[in-house]
Amino acid sequence: MKLIGLEEHFWTPEIVAALDRLPPAQHDDAMDLFKTPQLLDRLRDLGEDRLRQMDLIGLDMMVLSVTTPGTQALPPAEAVPLARQANDRLAATIRAHPDRFAGFATLPTPDPAAAVVELQRAVQELGLRGAMLHGRTGDKYLDHPDFRPLLAMAEQLGVPLYLHPQVPPRAVRAVYYDGFGDALSNAFALGGWGWHLDAGIGALRLILAGTFDAHPGLQVILGHWGEMVPFFLERADVMTPLLPGLKKSVAEYFRQQFYVTPSGIYNTTYLQRAIEVMGVDRVLYSTDYPFQYQPDGTARHFLEQAPLSFDDKAKIAHLNAEKLLKLT
Repeated sequence: MKLIGLEEHFWTPEIVAALDRLPPAQHDDAMDLFKTPQLLDRLRDLGEDRLRQMDLIGLDMMVLSVTTPGTQALPPAEAVPLARQANDRLAATIRAHPDRFAGFATLPTPDPAAAVVELQRAVQELGLRGAMLHGRTGDKYLDHPDFRPLLAMAEQLGVPLYLHPQVPPRAVRAVYYDGFGDALSNAFALGGWGWHLDAGIGALRLILAGTFDAHPGLQVILGHWGEMVPFFLERADVMTPLLPGLKKSVAEYFRQQFYVTPSGIYNTTYLQRAIEVMGVDRVLYSTDYPFQYQPDGTARHFLEQAPLSFDDKAKIAHLNAEKLLKLT
């Protein structure tokens, strides 16, 4: 069975250097976690070693994307050329191995107009299959009016946006997550909780802002089994009576406009909940390489051994992704 991973990361030295130059108040603490020697090597590599790692993991194809925070934390003058450079490099990687790689564009959202232009170029000229966006740009979530043209362009091009976590704002961190020492507070604010809560908030804000009435063709992907939303969707739906201007309920928008992937969280209960809430046609696959790195074939074994029919496994493994990303 072909296995396609939709959240598989890389970065470019140029983006890393630009992020490292930011003043301390704008520093993304996740960057410090990514700089172990092994992670550095795996994030940088887009060649033979990555192909070898894919074979060990059990992935036939990676949909590659620059990891958080991408170029979204950078000044516009740096974000625009660095996003273009990353997308050009990604396109060259795909051309070298089109049977193993596809890609999501990096977008320079600090310059919203340039982000629209870059999405169009990345899809129409470079052949990328959508874009990965890392939560907020500054204090602006994706529902902000500045990004309406970007959402419209994604809908027009017929490509999804993958909404990936970013570290919560510092003011939020100070109240919610700090006070446990640097290491534990960082873990709490990042992969232990804060990342996922922030990404789920971004997804719900898109719904509450009426995004999908304005752009009914827009599709959004969430990793980590939906960034908490599927597990509390009934609670989120209590907001529906307060939205008389919208055409559907919160739950209906979520089920019809979003896809979810596991991001390397191999938990059968979560898989079954995602299918129960979303339907099997809206569950995709991802391993979150290289952060959730298991070179023993766990990614493939998890799906092969899941209590699902072969047809449903095939949808999750590759058929849903091929349809959404137009890979066939």
